[in-house]
Amino acid sequence: MPGQLEQLTRELENFQDIARYLLPQPGEVPRLDGIDVWGGSQALAGSVGGDHIIYVDFKQRFNLDARLSRAIAEGRTEVVDNLRRLRRTSGIALIDVAGHRMTDALLAAMLHQAFLLGALYELDMSGQITKRLFENLNSRFYQSSGAHKFMTLIYGEISEDARFRFLSAAHPFPLIFSKHHDRFMDVAPHQRVSFPPLGMLPSFDAIDRHAAEASTLGFKNHYEMNEWWLMGAGDILLLHTDGLSEHSRRDAPYVPRALEHRLREVKHQSAREIYTAIMDDVREFNAPSDDISLVVIKLKEQP
Repeated sequence: MPGQLEQLTRELENFQDIARYLLPQPGEVPRLDGIDVWGGSQALAGSVGGDHIIYVDFKQRFNLDARLSRAIAEGRTEVVDNLRRLRRTSGIALIDVAGHRMTDALLAAMLHQAFLLGALYELDMSGQITKRLFENLNSRFYQSSGAHKFMTLIYGEISEDARFRFLSAAHPFPLIFSKHHDRFMDVAPHQRVSFPPLGMLPSFDAIDRHAAEASTLGFKNHYEMNEWWLMGAGDILLLHTDGLSEHSRRDAPYVPRALEHRLREVKHQSAREIYTAIMDDVREFNAPSDDISLVVIKLKEQP
């Protein structure tokens, strides 16, 4: 028995090392002209949990020049245009698997690798990441995990013209803090389109859906993108998991009032400083009861 326990402990430590390796490194944080980005996750238990962040700075992660040369040689003008746009664009995926155990981190790690592999094919085929990737991910995880594990996802792309396009699978919507108005801005319902958690429902027109077990809840509609704009210098966009949006002290929620108050105090600081200030404030407000992830995207102020 002691030998088996020691072996199990080593296996768990090995998995933790693998999961930590998949956490974003500082060098992976997107670098865009006029836009400041920083984020991170705080696991409820241990060093890994069900939350996960993937940064996709296309010009850092992929060889866009080589892809452009190939697309130009092949006369694929639409792909060329898309690849050129990616020089001024970065993607951010935020994943939240229900639970705080290492096995939940495993599911997030599976999605991490599937997403990045799919992104490679997307760039080769279209010169950009399309909704097709997420339809395929939904089908894959429906067939492998079904509705047994709740997993939300938001994937967004921020460009240097301050446009933010994103897709949400039952994930908390981003928050926009206006420097000019000194408060969170309301967003119209038609700009807040969301879908069921990833893998919960099969996609209606998936070509392989006959091979999957039928769902009593029906099918998922086609994914759609939301499009928001950061209009003024100093505006702040927050991507987060429900560990932040549902954080509370007794019956008092942290979001939006306490979070908005904190942002008023630190809005002139860098994205990294704003992230640190919010996370410190969250812990001071009350001990977290869930994994918490936060990404701060700030439209830089003019010097």
